[in-house]
Amino acid sequence: VQLQASGGGLVHAGESLRLSCAASGRTFSSVVMGWFRQAPGKEREFVAQILWSSGYTYSSDSVQGRFTISRDNAKNAVYLQMNSLKPEDTAIYYCAAATRYFSTSYYYTLISSWDYWGQGTQVTVSS
Repeated sequence: VQLQASGGGLVHAGESLRLSCAASGRTFSSVVMGWFRQAPGKEREFVAQILWSSGYTYSSDSVQGRFTISRDNAKNAVYLQMNSLKPEDTAIYYCAAATRYFSTSYYYTLISSWDYWGQGTQVTVSS
């Protein structure tokens, strides 16, 4: 599975951005798609995930209510709508795909649960 993330940029606090992730290759092998982010000097952290089949979503507490993950099965694409952006949202955002199904969303917050990663797209939020 190949993942191509796009849509990052420089915005002011309070503004919005929409990230896209296009999946290609053996996309039928992936069960869940997700977004992670990594700020300078920090570890990569989970942002949100969505199941291809049902559209069930789960997101981290830090973005809940501001970020929305969605998918377009026909286009093999996943999106992250980011509203009310804050300077602390500044990071490189990565999309990822997982081939294993876990009944508990917690396991998708772990980097080790994901099998494929995109190249990342930079999001910078100025104050």
